[in-house]
Amino acid sequence: MLFNSYVFILAFLPLTLLGYYLLGRLPERIPLNKLFLVMASFVFYGYNNPRYVPIIVCSILVNYALSQGMLAARRKCIRLPLMLLGLSLNLGVLFYFKYHDFFVTNVNRAFGLTFALNNVALPLGISFFTFQQLSYVIDSYKRTVPRYNILDYALFVTFFPQLVAGPIVLHSEIVPQFADPKNRRFNFDNFAPGLYAFALGLFKKVIVADTFGVAVEAGFGAAQTLNTAEAWFVALGYTLQLYFDFSGYCDVATGVALMFNIKLPLNFNSPYKSLNIREFWQRWHMTLSRFLTNYIYFPLGGSRKGTVRTCINLMIVFLASGLWHGAGWLFLLWGLLHGLASVLYRLFRKQYDALHPALQWLLTFGFVVVAWVFFRATSLSDALAILRSMVMMDFGPLRSEITSAFALPGGFHPGYNALYMMIWYAAALFACLGMRNTYEKTMAFKPTLANSFSTVILILYCVLSLSGVSVFLYFNF
Repeated sequence: MLFNSYVFILAFLPLTLLGYYLLGRLPERIPLNKLFLVMASFVFYGYNNPRYVPIIVCSILVNYALSQGMLAARRKCIRLPLMLLGLSLNLGVLFYFKYHDFFVTNVNRAFGLTFALNNVALPLGISFFTFQQLSYVIDSYKRTVPRYNILDYALFVTFFPQLVAGPIVLHSEIVPQFADPKNRRFNFDNFAPGLYAFALGLFKKVIVADTFGVAVEAGFGAAQTLNTAEAWFVALGYTLQLYFDFSGYCDVATGVALMFNIKLPLNFNSPYKSLNIREFWQRWHMTLSRFLTNYIYFPLGGSRKGTVRTCINLMIVFLASGLWHGAGWLFLLWGLLHGLASVLYRLFRKQYDALHPALQWLLTFGFVVVAWVFFRATSLSDALAILRSMVMMDFGPLRSEITSAFALPGGFHPGYNALYMMIWYAAALFACLGMRNTYEKTMAFKPTLANSFSTVILILYCVLSLSGVSVFLYFNF
């Protein structure tokens, strides 16, 4: 089920809120509100493809059983095989659904073999709920987690606002909140800013990101024939599309969770304001960076074993990040580029930090824009063609397939579409760089008449604009 759909906004969300809070009025010893929320999350997950549900159910049961076994065992020699089994099963399932065909295709191509492909659909959110459960399995091996009951564990994994595209939460961040008796009752002080964040996130996705998406689709579809101006606008357009799409999702997830009195960890914090690549990754997909740092970078030795080893560890982490985003060479190349940038920043940090902040921002933002081209392109030749066009100084008019995405409703004044596009780009960049983000706004939120009016208007406008529904981009990862 999509957040940006009629069924979610007009039926699923209000009914789930109503059921959760009505059942929350029962005595605390009767956790029917939790059971109801788990069942609702399964409905949310399997709405478009019920075949996904058994996969996540089996994943929950197996990981819970392994975790309980490790928590019950005092001896490390017993816990270690269980932990290795958990790692093997989780990564094996992830490999089968997400990476098997990529691996087999390349083996067939390299050695002239004819191994069959699976051609199976990728279950929604498998990367997210797999990593979330891996963290619990590993922490169970370390015996640093409490022994939750199966209902609490299932709710930790399936809570629908963060189920299919994050954030990747830790058990300690969410289970105690569901156990808090105060959170079983409706709380207007949480609901109001939650609804406000939901409205802002929906607007970012439905109105802003999807508008840029039309232009980006046209541009990348004609990657081999773009002139310099078009190449830059297309690359920058995807940079903005992805920003507002992922930012919008994070706002929606955070806002919906807050309506249930649950505070999710911050996952997106104005990353395009960053002055260096390290800061960028401290602001972009923050919970993924946290997972990779805690469960890959630190176990590899982090920065404790010398400069060369540190640089190698950084490269491994960013290659893993690229591979996590998708089974393809371009994702690995994108991870490699960010790894190289991180290594260079670490080696020359003193010299880089001595530059003027404006130049630091320009270098960081420019690198991010160029790297996103590899992330979005469907082939290496298309990515290189766009980059080549960006430096060829072949300026010319912008094709109508790109500018028409920003046309006024009703086709008024089509001759000014290029001007409207410039206004969209300028406004979007100003929003990214010059405005407070949604987290900052909700932290200072007050239920004033102006905020109430803007929330209602944004939701109504988005609902009336849902004719062309598109998935959040991170649903694909």
